[in-house]
Amino acid sequence: MKYKNIVIVCLTLIIFLMLGCIRNHEDVSRSEIRKNKGELPNIIFFLSDDQDIYDFGCYGNKKVKTFAVDRLAREGILFENAFTGQAICAPSRSQLLTGLYPLKNGCFANHTRTKPDVVSLTKMMRARGYEVVLAGKSHLQPANVFDWDKAWKGVPKEGVPRDYVPLDSIESYFKSAQQPFFMLVASYLPHAAYFEVEDTSVDSIQLYPFNDHKKGDISFVNRKAGYYRSIEEDNIQLDKVLNLVDEYLGENTVFMYSADHGVSGKFSVKDVGLRVPFIVRWPKVIEPGSTSDQLIHYVDVLPTLVDITGGNTSTNIDGQSFLPLLKGEEVTIHEYIYGVRTNQNILRSEIFPSRMIRDKQYKYIRNFNALEVLDKNLTGNPRSDVFIRRGANAFKNEQFEELYDLRNDPFEQTNLIDQPDLNDIKGRLKDQLFIWMKEQDDFLNEDFGNIPILTAPNFKLDENTRLRTIPDSLKNKLNEEDYLVVDHWR
Repeated sequence: MKYKNIVIVCLTLIIFLMLGCIRNHEDVSRSEIRKNKGELPNIIFFLSDDQDIYDFGCYGNKKVKTFAVDRLAREGILFENAFTGQAICAPSRSQLLTGLYPLKNGCFANHTRTKPDVVSLTKMMRARGYEVVLAGKSHLQPANVFDWDKAWKGVPKEGVPRDYVPLDSIESYFKSAQQPFFMLVASYLPHAAYFEVEDTSVDSIQLYPFNDHKKGDISFVNRKAGYYRSIEEDNIQLDKVLNLVDEYLGENTVFMYSADHGVSGKFSVKDVGLRVPFIVRWPKVIEPGSTSDQLIHYVDVLPTLVDITGGNTSTNIDGQSFLPLLKGEEVTIHEYIYGVRTNQNILRSEIFPSRMIRDKQYKYIRNFNALEVLDKNLTGNPRSDVFIRRGANAFKNEQFEELYDLRNDPFEQTNLIDQPDLNDIKGRLKDQLFIWMKEQDDFLNEDFGNIPILTAPNFKLDENTRLRTIPDSLKNKLNEEDYLVVDHWR
């Protein structure tokens, strides 16, 4: 009996010590989590959908209500020369989350996938100890590349033409987060359909050289007024997110804001499509009310976020960290930035690929299937050639080459390509563009006759769409061998 009591006491002591070890282990783990949470900043990226950079108060438009974005500009740094490489949803977002331009990551037509072996932000930030969360619109595939730890879709709201971001889920997460996190809050606004606004007036909207000719068009004015109202609603939900950040998260929170591309220049390589708003707030790090005119790009976001966490990205991505700019250092991030255009796989699908290069002052554009070089692009294959002709004629007013002095002509109204005194600038930009295209493994080059017909999965060139009708004689005429096959789109 005596020995039995001793055994019981010993077992009790062992169990007590084991439980104590477990509790100590839990306490250490939670302590480390709290420590990491305190040292590594939470990062939130709010992305609006289809909004021109010219339609923000902080970028000079005093007729549109962007109070939440303007607040961010007062509290952080505003970038005057931020760009996406493609003015369309999926290709633009793919750059943001991969650090790669569209041709390299594989998503260079809308509604298409990136290459399956791309390592995206989700994996890179997870490796840095972050939970990765999507709140709202995705528009990106495949799921193995963009593998979020948590993902919440938008929620309908009465009286609003598009879904709202999931504010309840966002608030609940802010309250309970136990480790550093990256959250992409992807808005569905102000993308059409827009609000309907009564008693509109042209005086209530801001006109620019690219749309001033429409000021007498009442349908345009009504649509623009509805777009402005959708922008205001987007700022209402952005303001709510900011208030939740201020209530539940500490000052060590990086908040980035952008809109994925401009709506007035959608599908083009003009600045009205590719130049994007970009604002960052980070209390005690970023000087409030500061600005930067350095060239930055969506491909720079991923390496910047990894840099903020103390990590490094691989050397084969296209982006560069702009963390020094956030800290107030005046450094050059890029001498040149680039843009691409692919009109296939949209409702108005036509063959008209373009490439762009730009520095701080000049921009060079090459429209590879312009009408003036159409004859050089014809292949002798009647099935292909009829669609190559359609593409050239659909954009008959766009020249083969374009050159703009953006300091003196920011809205790209005067093509200077034939100015003899700018030949050196044209040559330099053109040479750099083709070097970049080769690095991107572009299917286009300086040769003629290689205009591709892409295996676009949604909108075929030889089928009608809601916005395009083709003759019956052309329907279903293209064969497999007529296409440039992109395997990972299938």
